[in-house]
Amino acid sequence: MSEDQLEKSCGQRHKQVDALQLGPRKRPSVTDPLVHYGRHFGRTVHALCNFQALLTNGILRMGELADTPEENFTAEERREHRIFQELLKSVAGLEERLMQGGDDKVDIVAELLTKGASGARGDDTKSLKGSVLDWITPKGQNLVPPLARNVKIDRGFHHERTGALLCPAGIDWSNPETKTKLRSGEIIVTGDQWPFFLYADYRYDPEDPWNGLFQSALLVCAYKHVFTSPSSVDREPKATRSGNARIHGMTRVTLPSVAYIATQVRFALTSSPVFSRTDTVTDSERFYNSILDVFEDPDEKQEVDNLVVWWNRQVFPSYSTAQRPLAKNSALARIREK
Repeated sequence: MSEDQLEKSCGQRHKQVDALQLGPRKRPSVTDPLVHYGRHFGRTVHALCNFQALLTNGILRMGELADTPEENFTAEERREHRIFQELLKSVAGLEERLMQGGDDKVDIVAELLTKGASGARGDDTKSLKGSVLDWITPKGQNLVPPLARNVKIDRGFHHERTGALLCPAGIDWSNPETKTKLRSGEIIVTGDQWPFFLYADYRYDPEDPWNGLFQSALLVCAYKHVFTSPSSVDREPKATRSGNARIHGMTRVTLPSVAYIATQVRFALTSSPVFSRTDTVTDSERFYNSILDVFEDPDEKQEVDNLVVWWNRQVFPSYSTAQRPLAKNSALARIREK
């Protein structure tokens, strides 16, 4: 082969691509449905679970430990299994997929679900960071000093507005000494010290701690922003909108979703730049789990049932008032007891 022929041949095999020209459009990759399910599961069932452990332990309970009496498991293990069963119910064919596959299959499923849940959490964290400032700014006024939408360093106890909202119920934010200690870290706030922003009108009644709890306008705004669409915060959601709730066929509020939104709002108000479940400063994991603990406490059932009805009326306009729980000691309640 002559030199000219060789050059021509090589040129055909190694055709140069002009780096300054727009290349061919890549085909969009098809996302595994498990990522889709993971997004919704993280928002509405459990936001901070370890999917690898959840699946591994769940399969063990269904197999080797299937005959073990329920009372042999701890309360935490029973809760974990309930969450696992909720996952199986929400994802068609998942049980068969897990039981027929080996460890590799479990690893893949866990990875996809984790990708979905983490992705949704990251999207919501980013979206709420700026929007929360609109909701905490009094109408017709400005925050003084102003807060940046994309930088959080001046939030938390460093700012008067966010500090008042994050201040634990029962602690007097108006006390200058208290403010100084909160800002310096001398007073350490743990996740199970619930803040004022959880309460309606940000007012806490020590004589009735359930009064207005988880009923603040700020929580409702954030919930609608995430689940029914950002535009629905100020007006009724349109039936044609494809918000997260509609996409996933969600027609009722779930208690874990309220805990999730509370955790997201709390983080948005803090000065912490990156959400981390193990962050001891924001203590988000303890905060989230402490809310779930109360929601699942049998002694709080009446209050929690009333709260669910209240939330459904705020978020889903078509929710039937017929779902309202029976009042204690009413004639109907006594008849039903028989």
